[in-house]
Amino acid sequence: MDINRILLPAVMMDKSAINEIINCNELTSRYGLTLSQTAALKLVETRAEALSSNGRIEFSGGIINKIILAFSNSPFLSQSNYSTTLNELIEIFYYFKNETLDEISDDELISLMKKYFDQSCQGSIELLQNRELVALAHNIRYGISDYAGLCEDTDEAFDEEIFDE
Repeated sequence: MDINRILLPAVMMDKSAINEIINCNELTSRYGLTLSQTAALKLVETRAEALSSNGRIEFSGGIINKIILAFSNSPFLSQSNYSTTLNELIEIFYYFKNETLDEISDDELISLMKKYFDQSCQGSIELLQNRELVALAHNIRYGISDYAGLCEDTDEAFDEEIFDE
């Protein structure tokens, strides 16, 4: 089997994904946020690594764009932390797709990530990943119907209850 037959579609998909990411600059520039070709390539690479490390496959590259557009108006993003934060958000997204057992849609997970990031986490990736999304995954795994009602109830007692199990 010719290895180029396998690699060529992947390269074409990467170029398409990079172009789609760069096209997001038209909308995100109003918030002072833009990505270079190099930064866009890094996002595509991060997605590929996150998919691989989480044992996932994806047939379309729209998640990166959805994350970019959802987070572009965050008061906690600036040009200086934009690319780094997006890479972390992509990694977190795929990890928590697994942790939430695919029980919630991509759009809902991104929406909840944005809500927590802007509200209870005040722009902290660490709190988003290690508190809010851990609690979300816990609630989903244990069948709690109001699994997303976390921002309203993130006091110490709540945190201790989840992590003491």
